[in-house]
Amino acid sequence: MPISDKTRKILWGRSGNRCAICKNELIIDSTEQDDESVIADECHIISSKPNGPRHDPSYPADKLDSYDNMILLCRTHHKMIDDQSATYTTNILRQMKSNHEVWVSQKLTENQKIPPVRIRRVKQNIPSFLFRLTTGKEVLDLVMNAMGYSFDHEELKSQEEVDLVGGFLQTVQDWGELSGDLETGDGVQTAFSLTESLRELEESGFFVFGGREVRILEGGIQPDPSNWPIAILRVLRKENQEIITKKLRDKNP
Repeated sequence: MPISDKTRKILWGRSGNRCAICKNELIIDSTEQDDESVIADECHIISSKPNGPRHDPSYPADKLDSYDNMILLCRTHHKMIDDQSATYTTNILRQMKSNHEVWVSQKLTENQKIPPVRIRRVKQNIPSFLFRLTTGKEVLDLVMNAMGYSFDHEELKSQEEVDLVGGFLQTVQDWGELSGDLETGDGVQTAFSLTESLRELEESGFFVFGGREVRILEGGIQPDPSNWPIAILRVLRKENQEIITKKLRDKNP
């Protein structure tokens, strides 16, 4: 199972956007040509793989992706703790994580002027309309490196529709959360599978529309606001009046 959104939010929040070892910030500011760069890894303390670092066959499988088994690190120190797993044992990493979270809490308490963290919408960044998605690659590109998701669908009329639409949206979100770790071959296979899902939805009377909205993350210990891209997906019935109205507007500008 992938790491849940709730687990990610708790981990990033309690870590203060800082590596638990070097204390460096984990989001690099955007430039005029490129978006921000995330240099963090959400690292497992106990690996789920038999030959992975600090693997423990007695550790409950349903706890492997839990908050207790995660530590937030920069990519340099992620590689270091995995390459030197005999030095960086499970107990040491848990203590480092605990010490770091205490440090973050103390720093925040010391400066009472630190504003609360909030994600602000920008009117001009809100899409005026969404594009119909017809391929899995379009869906994957949409959710790639998104920091949040806004998914919605029409009222569903049967358990079959619930399973179909709900399963599709959950799958898309799962792959979006894993997109930063996808190998090229995995991405190709994922895009193909999502294309098949789109065809199945269309055969059942649904179209999928999507877009991106860049919101602004501000406050906390970050010196400057940063972009917070949101992936938007809507699953609508083919006869939805909003779709028909848009088509008519296109024909009669």
